[in-house]
Amino acid sequence: MKTINKLVSALFLFAIVMINAQPGGGPPGGGGGTTPGALPSSPIDMYVYALGIIAVMFIAFFTKKYSSNKI
Repeated sequence: MKTINKLVSALFLFAIVMINAQPGGGPPGGGGGTTPGALPSSPIDMYVYALGIIAVMFIAFFTKKYSSNKI
C-alpha cells in the first residue's frame, strides 16, 4: 500500500509539473523605456536587498522565539 501511495504521489507531481508550465518570454527588444535588447525589469528588483534583510530578521525572530519556548 505504501508503494502505491508513493507511485500515485510521484505521478501526480509529474502531471502537475507538466501542466503548470511557465509562459514563454516576451518578444525581443526590451521593455518600455529601456535600452533596446535589455530585459524588462520587475518591480520586485528594487526591493531585493530590503526583502533579504527582512527575511533574515524573521529567521532570527522565530529562531529565538522557538528556542526560548523549549526550556
